[in-house]
Amino acid sequence: MSTALSMAAFALATSITPGPVNVVALGTGARYGLRHVWGATAGFTLLLLLIGLGLHELLAKWPVLTLAIRWAGVAFVLYVAWRLAADDGRIDDTGTARGPSLLMGAMMQWLNPKAWLASVAGMGAYAASGDKALVWQFAAIYFVICFVSIACWAWAGASLRHAMREPARVRLVNRSMAGLLAASALYLSMT
Repeated sequence: MSTALSMAAFALATSITPGPVNVVALGTGARYGLRHVWGATAGFTLLLLLIGLGLHELLAKWPVLTLAIRWAGVAFVLYVAWRLAADDGRIDDTGTARGPSLLMGAMMQWLNPKAWLASVAGMGAYAASGDKALVWQFAAIYFVICFVSIACWAWAGASLRHAMREPARVRLVNRSMAGLLAASALYLSMT
C-alpha cells in the first residue's frame, strides 16, 4: 500500500467515526444545512499541521498544557451536550436562524479530544521523521477526507430535517446525542 493511500485510510477511519464534532454536524445539518463543515475541517487541518510542525514537542516539554487541553476538551464536550439537551427542538424554516460560525466549527476541533488524538497519532505514524513534505501531504489528504466525512454527517442531518418537523422528535434526538456526548466526556475524564 502506498503512503498516500495509507494516510487516506487513516484519515477516513478517524474522520468518519462518531465523535463530538460529527454529532454536532448531524444536528447542525438538520437545522442549518452544511455551514458547520468548513470551520470544523479548517480547524482540524490547522491543528494537524501545527502538531506535525512541532506543537507536539512543546506539549511534551510542558505536560501541564496537555492536561489543560484535555480538561478544556471535556468541559467543551459537556457544554455541547448541555446545549443539545436544553434545545427546544424547533427548526427554523424561515432561514433566519444562525448556525455555528466558521470560528465555532474550528474551535470545536481544537477542544475535541478525538481531534488531538488523531493528530498526534497520525503525525506520529506518518511524519515522525519531521519531513515537512510528508506533513503537508498528510494535511492535504486529511483536509479532503475530513471535509467529506463531516459533510456526510451534516448531510445525514439535513436529510433528517423533513422527518423532524415535530419539536418533540428533535428534542428526543438532541437529548440522545447529548447523552452520548456526556458519556464520552465522562469516559475521557476517567482515562
